[in-house]
Amino acid sequence: MNAADGQLAKPLLSLDKVTTYYAQMRILEGISLQVGAGELVCLLGGNASGKSTTLKTILGLVRPRAGRVLFAGEDVTAWPVPQRIANGVAIVPENRRLFGTMTVRENLELGAVLRDAGTYDADFERVYTLFPRLHERRGQLAGTLSGGEQQ
Repeated sequence: MNAADGQLAKPLLSLDKVTTYYAQMRILEGISLQVGAGELVCLLGGNASGKSTTLKTILGLVRPRAGRVLFAGEDVTAWPVPQRIANGVAIVPENRRLFGTMTVRENLELGAVLRDAGTYDADFERVYTLFPRLHERRGQLAGTLSGGEQQ
């Protein structure tokens, strides 16, 4: 709720009745959720319950057969993955997949390759503000970070 005008704030991310398949196997059926700016949300469920598919659908790696994905109020369902990433949609996989012989900064630069080059400095400052430890260790080899720091 926006206290200034009494209006409900638009969610940053919405899934609207999303149904997703792998081949003929239905994985998600009619999933709807909303996430507001600054909210932390956790998807819980057993193995093969659709958690990863939900995230892959948000990023565009899996296309829904029905429903919509909205980001910042805009329907991004048909957007390709690079366009979603360029607009701020990303997932952090649980497996770390870092280049251990490269520095923290070099790994971050690889992750930013699809971003607008003109925003790199601001993007890195934002990352370093959110994760000050990365700033402290930006020159350190990524493979020497703890598991949690790598993730």
